[in-house]
Amino acid sequence: MTTADRVSGTLIVVVGPSGAGKDSVMGFAARHFAQRPDILFVRRAITRPSDAGGEVHESVSDAEFEEMSRSGAFAVSWQAHGLSYGIPAEIAEKIAKGMTAIVNGSRAALPAIRQAFGTIAVAVITAEPPVLAKRLAERGRESEEDVLRRLTRQAPDIIADADVTVIDNSGRLDVAGRQFVALVERHSAKRHHPA
Repeated sequence: MTTADRVSGTLIVVVGPSGAGKDSVMGFAARHFAQRPDILFVRRAITRPSDAGGEVHESVSDAEFEEMSRSGAFAVSWQAHGLSYGIPAEIAEKIAKGMTAIVNGSRAALPAIRQAFGTIAVAVITAEPPVLAKRLAERGRESEEDVLRRLTRQAPDIIADADVTVIDNSGRLDVAGRQFVALVERHSAKRHHPA
């Protein structure tokens, strides 16, 4: 296959409100694709302790994050909820070589992610408000006031954007997990069947 024939991979950005179960859905898919070297689950750098629960990430201090940012270690970085998040720069090269990369993103960071990577696919993991409230309360990371603030925060409306798939994770994890696996399989198949 020549360079002209090669079809580049895809970046799938997973977003959604806190408590929707993004990490659980991604974990389901990571187990499903464990034997697929062409599918990469991106490990973000976050200024949060590694034992804080949720996604597996590279835990860095604020000073380390600033230094990494200055040295070009991130393709995209952003701040949310008092933390800094960074997507490693080498991901772009892996996507260019045909890999499907999956990253936990942020709705507010989508414009910067699109600017850095070009065409992306977005998976919005969501759940009914009572389910979100229950999950956030069970996490115990925030006060009741913080939970209410999260639930009432207006998020950017991205549902109408191109290549956005909404997956409801209000019920059983395997249902939402299989929907996400199907989405990943559709995008990884595009490399073999270019339009």
